[in-house]
Amino acid sequence: MSRELRIKNHQLKAIVYADESTIHGTGVFARRAIAAGEYIGTYGGPDASRNGIYVLWVTDEHGVDRGRSGRNLLRFLNHAVHPNAEFDGYDLYARIAIPANAEVTFDYGEHYFADAD
Repeated sequence: MSRELRIKNHQLKAIVYADESTIHGTGVFARRAIAAGEYIGTYGGPDASRNGIYVLWVTDEHGVDRGRSGRNLLRFLNHAVHPNAEFDGYDLYARIAIPANAEVTFDYGEHYFADAD
């Protein structure tokens, strides 16, 4: 389960940056090469009780869905069918090596697409 490393936003900016995305709107990009398995950052923000823009839902170790309303750069992450990063709780890790300036993506999951109908 997530170790809740919770780096500060200024530390996160040393690893990633937000810019225009070819996927959708604004995206998150690697400021430097990120190694496979490397911790990127923690999705920061207050707890959310309902769905909305920039809300990330995770299922905790007890099977309870918990939401967090994104307030740091990771709120701009875009979806990919074959993502290069994944969440463990609210902590984001590289699934594969991510080159500098590549967009960092994750799979939004079935919950997101079920709610989009």
